[in-house]
Amino acid sequence: MTSDFMNPSPSVDAVLERIIKANDIPPRPLIIDRIRAAMSQDDPDFRQVGQLISADVSLAAGLIKTANSPYFGFQSRARSVQDALMMLGLDVTSRAVAAISLRQAFPNSGHYERFWDASARIAALSGWLAQRVPKPKLRADDAYTFGLFRDCGIVIMLRRFPAYTQTLARANKDSERLFTAVEQQDYPSDHAMLGCLLAQNWWLPEEICQAIRHHHDPSTIDMFESGLPLASRYLVAVSQTAEHILQQLTGASQTQEWPKLGNSCLRLLSLDQAMLAVLYTEAEELLKSVD
Repeated sequence: MTSDFMNPSPSVDAVLERIIKANDIPPRPLIIDRIRAAMSQDDPDFRQVGQLISADVSLAAGLIKTANSPYFGFQSRARSVQDALMMLGLDVTSRAVAAISLRQAFPNSGHYERFWDASARIAALSGWLAQRVPKPKLRADDAYTFGLFRDCGIVIMLRRFPAYTQTLARANKDSERLFTAVEQQDYPSDHAMLGCLLAQNWWLPEEICQAIRHHHDPSTIDMFESGLPLASRYLVAVSQTAEHILQQLTGASQTQEWPKLGNSCLRLLSLDQAMLAVLYTEAEELLKSVD
């Protein structure tokens, strides 16, 4: 019997762990494991989950801020973690904790702060847009979460490869090739792949993970036979449309993604240019309330 049969292949989890370490992907925070364990009980204890979150001051403050976000539109304001937990529910709370933890997983810098602020605006617009143009299998909370995590792989690439800023600039200006193809010319991986790995390791829903992996590929939006779940295709379309609206209203972070993906997104969301113009006006009011 050969050594190959004597030594079974490593588990998928073990392989994933090696890939995560090799690519400097932040490990899943312990608080996510603890909240997941509490949620898995037959009768989840909201007080226990609240105590877990309250033990981290910055996490608690972030959750309260999330609950008071204009995106959710609650009539009353959360004044405590318990308030926020009851208003958001366990599922949305767990995702909010993951999003807050993601920001905390990277060192503070002005460059990263601008990135996170843009992600927060795209997330808010994505969640709003999912409500504004409802589609089957498109959940507003998924769209919001996806907006926050969609480009987290960029921060991983920036941290791992000092020269990545040059690649990023070229990818943003390239009107022909896929964004990820420009990255793959310089590096063995791309930000969509690394972002997907982080999302899977942090236990985000698979529809979100797959949307992260394919959010620069117009063929996956257009083609039913692409294999990408419909929910994932909607997430990509909503997020790209939200980013386009943000760029139109602010003039910031200009890229070539909308010329490459815009028509596919509008078709999937059943939008035309006249409807898009209306969304510009409505979104402007929303952005005024997003800090």
